[in-house]
Amino acid sequence: MPIVKLTPSFISNELQCPNPKKRIEYCDDELPGLYVEVRSTRQGQGTYYLRYKDSSGKTCHQKIGRTVQMSLTDARKQVKALKAEIALGADPRAEDKARKAILTFKEFFDKHYLPYVAVRKRSWKRDEELYRLRIKDKFGNLRLNQISRQQIMGFHTELKDEGLAASTCNHHIKLLRHAFNLAVEWELLDKNPVTRVSLFNEDNKVEHYLDEDELDRLLTILRTDSNRTVCRIAIYLLSTGARLNEVLQAKWSQVDLKNRVWRIPASNSKSKRVRAVPLNDSAIAILSELDTKDKFDYLFINHQSEEPYTTIHKVWMRIRKAAKLPHLRIHDLRHQYASFPVNSGRSLYEVQQILGHSDPSVTTRYAHLSTKSLHDAANSASVLISQSSARGNALPG
Repeated sequence: MPIVKLTPSFISNELQCPNPKKRIEYCDDELPGLYVEVRSTRQGQGTYYLRYKDSSGKTCHQKIGRTVQMSLTDARKQVKALKAEIALGADPRAEDKARKAILTFKEFFDKHYLPYVAVRKRSWKRDEELYRLRIKDKFGNLRLNQISRQQIMGFHTELKDEGLAASTCNHHIKLLRHAFNLAVEWELLDKNPVTRVSLFNEDNKVEHYLDEDELDRLLTILRTDSNRTVCRIAIYLLSTGARLNEVLQAKWSQVDLKNRVWRIPASNSKSKRVRAVPLNDSAIAILSELDTKDKFDYLFINHQSEEPYTTIHKVWMRIRKAAKLPHLRIHDLRHQYASFPVNSGRSLYEVQQILGHSDPSVTTRYAHLSTKSLHDAANSASVLISQSSARGNALPG
């Protein structure tokens, strides 16, 4: 860091970075704090800087301009003006420091958002997955105040173009909206950039009901496929109408075999209430096939890891392909279960109680399945009319 007399001639002819250095600072002996940085990659030119101490005593460096764009005289004038402002308490780098003090989205998500939701949100692992797979690469290195509404809208569109379902695209936006709401609430950010970002308005309530042949094909695969545990999980889903996460987290302590009831705890129930699921013969048969009782806490165990399953989607994709049912989702097994009692003439109220719907309007989506039962009820009137007509024709004329 040599101290030299900076002159126009020195600036024009002496700006060299000697080997093997990568950079050097030439400090002005006339105006303390002014120096020219020269890098080995740009011999013959440099950058004017002011070195100063802020209010906390920390040494700071304020860029003034490049030597090829600014004269030494102008650089000195600007440095003198800045030094006067600093003497009065100003900090030329205050705005830049404030900007850098704002967390990146990665820092915020890892250190603030995840720890907060992990103890408050049952689906926090899904949030982590959405972030890890797509959001992190897009926004992770940007500071919270650098992420704009336009960027988020573009990201939303990119997800759709990637081929993701509308509901999956929307889940990413809902996660971002929640995360930024918390950032604003915690005073880490002034406003939420996800505000007024519209979700895709598409009907995602697609249901795939199986006819008799399709159900037979599926059950044939489930009874013969080599991955017996996943097949038993699928049949148990079909036999109880439970959600996948409820089954994967099911424990033997929740099962009352004597009274044929499985009690799903509030912590694992979407309605956040304890739910009692009646166990029919098919469900009891699956439980009798399991070898985990008195050995593990959970009903269904991955015997390779000796841990409960966290997902079965990869195996399920293979199974449904083998059954020639490529569009059948795991959640469709819950809908299929609901179709059984409805088509057998049971009331929607009964189905609501079994499925654990807190809102009866959710159960009404199955109302159309009872058409056959309604036709049977209507035909009962036809039978009575026919019988009455027959009796009338039998009377003597």
